[in-house]
Amino acid sequence: MKKILSLVLVSALGGVFTLSAYKLLIENPTPEIATTTEIRPTYLPANHTENTAIPYETPDLTKAAENTVNAVVHVKNVTLSSGQMSFHDFFSGRSPQRAQVGTGSGVIINEDGYIITNNHVINNAQELSVTLNNNKTYTAELVGTDAKTDIALLKINAEDPLPFVTFADSDTVKIGEWVLAVGNPFNLTSTVTAGIISAKSRDLSGVSAQSFLQTDAAVNPGNSGGALVNTNGQLVGINTAISSQTGSYIGYSFAVPSNIARKVVEDILEYGNVQNGILGIQGGALNSAVAKEIGINDTEGVYVDSVVEDSGADKAGLQKGDIIKEIDNIKVSKFSDLTGHLSAKRPGDIVQLKLARDGSTKTVSVTLAKNQTINMPLVGRIKNAKHEDLKKLSAKNGVKIVQLNGEYAQYWKNNGITEGCIISTINDIKVNSVDDVQEILKDRSTYEPLRIEIINLNGEIERFNFR
Repeated sequence: MKKILSLVLVSALGGVFTLSAYKLLIENPTPEIATTTEIRPTYLPANHTENTAIPYETPDLTKAAENTVNAVVHVKNVTLSSGQMSFHDFFSGRSPQRAQVGTGSGVIINEDGYIITNNHVINNAQELSVTLNNNKTYTAELVGTDAKTDIALLKINAEDPLPFVTFADSDTVKIGEWVLAVGNPFNLTSTVTAGIISAKSRDLSGVSAQSFLQTDAAVNPGNSGGALVNTNGQLVGINTAISSQTGSYIGYSFAVPSNIARKVVEDILEYGNVQNGILGIQGGALNSAVAKEIGINDTEGVYVDSVVEDSGADKAGLQKGDIIKEIDNIKVSKFSDLTGHLSAKRPGDIVQLKLARDGSTKTVSVTLAKNQTINMPLVGRIKNAKHEDLKKLSAKNGVKIVQLNGEYAQYWKNNGITEGCIISTINDIKVNSVDDVQEILKDRSTYEPLRIEIINLNGEIERFNFR
């Protein structure tokens, strides 16, 4: 019995001790014990702060869109084309015609109603009309065009001053900069799309004749002639072309830079045609293959292969082998960088060229000249003839052949025609300059024979007919 009572007493004391410990240590922990389990914040050294992600913010484009949509118009072009001929038409000698309607966009550039669009939007138009964003429609007058840059200028007469877009300096546009494309795709009015500048000085012709801004803002049929504007709502380009296998937008579109468009418009208004300032070189862009072929190490810039006689480049001392690295402090990596900048210049303008020559660099000033040479189909490169050139062959007028077309060179030589001969007439029209030649060729219909009179080096007139 004593053993049992002892066991019970020990068990009771153990329970009291255990309960007291639980109350003391677990249910009411002391502050000292609590501090040992405190979790303190982790601090990183200051030089790790660059890893902190900064939220990306898209710029507010609403103001630019609001300012632009009212200055972008819908252009409708009515052309006449030959329709299908019936038996009755055939026997009566009539040629049926049917009207075709084309549409595009345009940009108002001043409050008086002058509008820029693309030449291909209004080409061969019999009637032109413009509809504003407020749904008012006006008959438009064609002021002038330039097929080379695909720019045309229209004019409407509105009752009140019109909203317009101001020009930005397209040379200062940066790759990655946000832009808006505003136009009328698929006949939808006032459509705005956003993107960035993807590239500059893009040449789609393959002959370094163009210099487009490339953007990934969606541009579709009907957007042609519309505005490409920066986040301030200023015009940086005229939307002109898309890269597509389907005819619709698939990722890239192209715009004529605003500096070129503005210069074309100013020339049309002041001179009636476009005044092109010519540097006076022939050459090409450098890359590894070209550099290896000509035996140099430089792979960036425009290589001067030859200098046109009496040109601005010739008078400034440019030489074969020079490499143009910059023009007016703008880096030149490819030929379209050079031609794009020159497209915004006129005869008499002065440009600064940074050249690499014999391992050193130099800067020269070149005064641009009026175009003296062109490539004439079938013949080759021709230029304005000087008085002594004409006198030497007893010619009263004409232009001088300076380089024969490579494909037809042997044909011409077999017929006694070489460099230095004078073209005196084309299609029975006397020519005095390369401008005359361009006008004759432009007005010549597709199927009209080409008749050329050439004075050879013996002073004899040779006549050639091409069909």
